[in-house]
Amino acid sequence: MLELRPNCEHCNKSLPPESMEAMICTFECTFCRDCVEQVLLNVCPNCGGGFVPRPVRPQINWKDGNSLSQYPASTKVVHKPVDPIKHRAFAKAIKKIAPERR
Repeated sequence: MLELRPNCEHCNKSLPPESMEAMICTFECTFCRDCVEQVLLNVCPNCGGGFVPRPVRPQINWKDGNSLSQYPASTKVVHKPVDPIKHRAFAKAIKKIAPERR
């Protein structure tokens, strides 16, 4: 079950469960779309993987209790700003490799 983390790890922007700006890597590292595109260059600073849009969990129980009320989003804030200079050096070679081949 995805945690649906509440914020961008880099800029600390609020990313509520319904946000269409939230991006995640395979380990659920969570960043806003602007940071992924402009700072991280689609390279996760924690694992080197790529990012995809985070799914939105239904607010309404349409079937079998699968909703935010049954499975609420995380409230644990993770704020670990990335050093842009160090990240550019880390991402330099990786960003040329398609995320599915990393």
